[in-house]
Amino acid sequence: MITLLDNPAWEALSSRQKHFNCGSDTLKYFPADVAPFIAMKNWDENDLQGLVKNIPTGRPFSFIAAKKKILPPEFRIIFTTPLYQMYCPVLKSFTKAGVAIRSLNTNDVPQMLTLTAKTKPGPFYERTIEFGNYIGIFNGDELIAMAGERLKANGYTEVSAICTSPDHLGKGYASYLLSKASERIITEGNVPFLHVRADNDRAIEVYKKMGFEIRTKIDFAIFKKE
Repeated sequence: MITLLDNPAWEALSSRQKHFNCGSDTLKYFPADVAPFIAMKNWDENDLQGLVKNIPTGRPFSFIAAKKKILPPEFRIIFTTPLYQMYCPVLKSFTKAGVAIRSLNTNDVPQMLTLTAKTKPGPFYERTIEFGNYIGIFNGDELIAMAGERLKANGYTEVSAICTSPDHLGKGYASYLLSKASERIITEGNVPFLHVRADNDRAIEVYKKMGFEIRTKIDFAIFKKE
């Protein structure tokens, strides 16, 4: 079953998050203010022809999948970087005494946008919070660390937007938030997984200490139709 994570956006938009699908049965994508991901089942020649013909213009999209994607010349790659996909078969919980975590809501979105713009953990937009279950740590009234959920396929839930303000690094906040987010996912009967830049050695080691294992390399790119 875990091989379904080779194409996580497709699986999410075909199952637990099909209510987000703005496309069709063969070309699926999230609303522009929720997430940039677009997905097809096979990414073969027929799928790519449909992508050229049917992709909405005027907005960039991202793909995230295990197999290398070669896009037709009608598309321009804006950004690409290799990722690792990690999953957690057995969580090693992390606690942080004296640190309060609270659920985040729509009133917190301005601060969430500010924090993610500063730390760049991945795409985060006005409605990304609708993926649900975002939690954060505050210093007074300032949001200084957060994490939440993103792609949700049958049996698996992605932990995403794990980030800490540069002024508060090294205090274990990311580990604490990841632990709490993962515990919730496991309680709901799902397996936590995440994506991390392949060159982010510090984060990868933190995730490994908490029980996450590298499952596969992931091809990720932001692209736009010319």
